[in-house]
Amino acid sequence: MEYADGSKSQPPSRGTSVLVTGATGYIGGRLIPRLVRAGHRVRVLVRDRARVDGRPWADDVEIRTGDLLQPASLPEAMEGVDAAIYLVHSMCSGSDYEDNDRRAAENFVEAGRHFRRVVYLGGLLPEGQSGSRHLRSRAEVGRILRDGLPTLELRAGPIIGSGSASFEMVRYLTERLPVVVGPTWIENKVQPIAVRDILGYLMQALKGDITGVLEVGGDPVSFREMLEQYAECRGLRRLILQARPILPPRYAAYSVSMVTRIPRTLVTALLEGIIHPVLADTTRARRLFPQISPLTYRVAVQAALDRMRARPIETHWHRAFDRGPTYRTSDREGSNRETRTVWIPASPSRVFRELERLGGERSWLTEGWGWRVLGPIDRFLGGPGLRRRRGELVPGRELGLWKVEVSEAPRLLRLRAEMRMPGEAWLQFETIAENGGTRLIQRLLFEPIGLSGVVYWYAFHPMRRVFLGSLVHSLARGNENGSW
Repeated sequence: MEYADGSKSQPPSRGTSVLVTGATGYIGGRLIPRLVRAGHRVRVLVRDRARVDGRPWADDVEIRTGDLLQPASLPEAMEGVDAAIYLVHSMCSGSDYEDNDRRAAENFVEAGRHFRRVVYLGGLLPEGQSGSRHLRSRAEVGRILRDGLPTLELRAGPIIGSGSASFEMVRYLTERLPVVVGPTWIENKVQPIAVRDILGYLMQALKGDITGVLEVGGDPVSFREMLEQYAECRGLRRLILQARPILPPRYAAYSVSMVTRIPRTLVTALLEGIIHPVLADTTRARRLFPQISPLTYRVAVQAALDRMRARPIETHWHRAFDRGPTYRTSDREGSNRETRTVWIPASPSRVFRELERLGGERSWLTEGWGWRVLGPIDRFLGGPGLRRRRGELVPGRELGLWKVEVSEAPRLLRLRAEMRMPGEAWLQFETIAENGGTRLIQRLLFEPIGLSGVVYWYAFHPMRRVFLGSLVHSLARGNENGSW
């Protein structure tokens, strides 16, 4: 396996088995495929098996159900495992999360006495201080694990990667606010780390017998610099001002949560982590793992942006089986999303053939007048309008106001918008065999640029409900009435 710095991991000893807790979390979901590719035998511990059944790596791991707060469910799930990676925290589970984290760690220690190695991902603490409530809880978990098991505790600051909470908070604030007014503590230095680097440390930490606390991180930056460097990567001009008196994080979290739509409890924890300078002593990490050279914050941000551009729509197709509404909206990773699903009593191949007919003689099945009006408007603004010819659906081929980006019959069709707009948009269709028919999933992703992009998204919400909602249901009705 090759890391971000070009170094390659050594093959693990044959027969090494690794238990991963927190497998459905941000780090766990990225770490597991790397463990599998490195040759480890991976077992994941989850409370609900359904949450991992649809993951791309689900067939490559052993899945055991258990709850760290239910001691009786753990011994069998942990039996026969050599090492473990502990990625659990209960911060958003309620006001008693500290007690939950404590009991979970104690139960894990009791059931995992046979582990020869445990790696735990914790958080950096301010020098000479106990830190926020969240950081104190993370530190307590690390102490419990180290006291009871041969544990290496990796302490890291904000993790920067596409979809990480820290990255999303900076992204939203910078994208949506031309002027950012922050308290004086935005000048405090913190030490973020790229997600690829923290994954590298976790992989390397499984080897050997290093225990204790190991602080890791990239170059120190202030929160102001994090906002400024993100803006520079995106080509945005932003004014960042300080406000006095000092605003406590729990109050600042209200406004930040409204802008970012990240849960207030999580925002509070993130902000509490920067009210005091939080720096790592990386001397030991550099000596023990010289093959890992942490990326700078700017490079980590650019890497996250590049990854999101390369994969504009995440194919969370397993969510199509959730027992919930067939229409959802979400606002995450700095992107706006709409998802519609419908079950059609036809094979995926048959449904995909109907998708291939879109934009031709059948137009877009419904509300054709809307597309005819939108075309001239887009042409007036300098876009392609509807004058492009349509051919076979292959990547790069124009399709009305869209261009085909991915066409993988009968599973996936992804279109990239060519319209003039303050942002970038993709429209994706996925087909999944389900109960003798097909679950058709339509996803719209919009990445706004600045405040005008946010206004554009919400202003055109009624039009999208009419056009795109009708399109999905027209496909289903076409099958029902035999028009196919």
